[in-house]
Amino acid sequence: MAEALLECSGIRKSFGGVPVLEGVTLHLEPGTVTALSGENGAGKSTLMKIVSGQYAADSGTVSVHGKTLASGNTRDAVRHGVAIVPQELASIEDMTVYENLFVGRELKRGPFLNRRAMIAEARETLAVFDVAISPTARMGSLPVGLRQIVEIVKAARTGAQVMMLDEPTSAISEREVEGLYRIVRQLRDHGVAMVYTTHKMAEIRAIADRVVVLRDGGLILDESIDDVSDDDIVTAMIGRELEALFPDRSDPGDDPVLEVADLHVDGASGPVSFTVRAGEIVGLAGLVGAGRTELLEAIFGARHSTGGSVTVGGKTVKRNQPAAAISAGMAMVPEDRKLSGAVLSMSVLDNATLPRMSSFSLAGWLRGKARNTAVEQAMASVQLRSRGLSQEVGTLSGGNQQKVVLARWLTGDVNVLLLDEPTRGVDVGARSEIYRIITELAARGMAVLMASSDMPEVVGLSHRAFVMREGRLVGELDRDALDHPAVQESVFRLATALDSTPETSLPSDQEAVS
Repeated sequence: MAEALLECSGIRKSFGGVPVLEGVTLHLEPGTVTALSGENGAGKSTLMKIVSGQYAADSGTVSVHGKTLASGNTRDAVRHGVAIVPQELASIEDMTVYENLFVGRELKRGPFLNRRAMIAEARETLAVFDVAISPTARMGSLPVGLRQIVEIVKAARTGAQVMMLDEPTSAISEREVEGLYRIVRQLRDHGVAMVYTTHKMAEIRAIADRVVVLRDGGLILDESIDDVSDDDIVTAMIGRELEALFPDRSDPGDDPVLEVADLHVDGASGPVSFTVRAGEIVGLAGLVGAGRTELLEAIFGARHSTGGSVTVGGKTVKRNQPAAAISAGMAMVPEDRKLSGAVLSMSVLDNATLPRMSSFSLAGWLRGKARNTAVEQAMASVQLRSRGLSQEVGTLSGGNQQKVVLARWLTGDVNVLLLDEPTRGVDVGARSEIYRIITELAARGMAVLMASSDMPEVVGLSHRAFVMREGRLVGELDRDALDHPAVQESVFRLATALDSTPETSLPSDQEAVS
């Protein structure tokens, strides 16, 4: 075993008497990438905050090159070469790239800032990592993936020997992920010990030399990536074997529930028409920017459409009016639960009441008992794990936050369920539970329309799937086509216009997989 660069010994931490970490011991070797995995709430972020000095451990020590760090002291951690790039980026968006790189360490010429020198050094530093960003660009003008890379470069230029990345791909596109991997490998090759938190198997295999799994605050697995299977990792994360991530689907009915006819969404290259039957799960696949989110929002009335119609159960729904969609029995689970899906500072009860306030009020007064009963039943149906309805949603794990966003619609009748990236940012255990909920809701007769950038999710859940490009449907795959070994290639060809089939009509299922 190589000499440890960083060692954590017997780390324990509790919040409000609830243990979060229970005696975690691990070491990081120089020039390695360690994937730190576990379900949401397993203690990953807490451990990293203790290592970086943001939290003080109740007991245990953290040392770098044998020197014990002062507990709960971020300056001491930075002084010893420990850096963290959090999931919620700390960049200053109104400042330029070079100003972000030098904040707190500005170069001066006498009493004045030497901006020319900082710009030149920033350009050289970015070039070392082959990052094509102008040092004078405003940070807020960059996509999330590039802002994240700037934060990593900023940590690297301060001489960080230990760098921790907290869920670095949770909000970036697949194209940006490759750039992130390249930077991580460069730092590893320069001897930096990297910690990379993720619960995605593909990422662990792509980037990690070693995998460490936490569960319920304890260290369950610490092995070389070559010595463990994906099943071993998943079992360590959730404490049980995950026999089938995707549950069996019931056969859909014959009756159309959602009918979209010639709907023209602002910005789309053409109108969209399709039907979703009772009990059917229809997936929307495509590349980033294909228009999936925009289509779901337009159907729900939250995005402007200029023509066409949306019908639920044979009744036309007024376009561009979310209230009319809700009255018609439509429910929408948005892509970003933290921004537009839930009010994190409010309780489970209050969040669950938001879509149907009129149902729980009389003459301006809330009907407390009816509200509590309906919300309790809805949350029980999705097996929400919480301390009760009074708990703030922001203190729940990502998977349980998503359950609240979904279950709050179940306090009333739902005929059509619109899902936008339903498992983004949730761990594999919660993902399995959400898949179970979706298939159970479909089995009750709901029409489900689901947009997802996770191709296995589309393939595993859907009865049918559409491929989108530039806001239009350019391909349709039935169940047989989705089961075809070449389905991912077919979707890519359709999404990138490599398929030779004319766009004026959807390709047949056989054409889509040929």
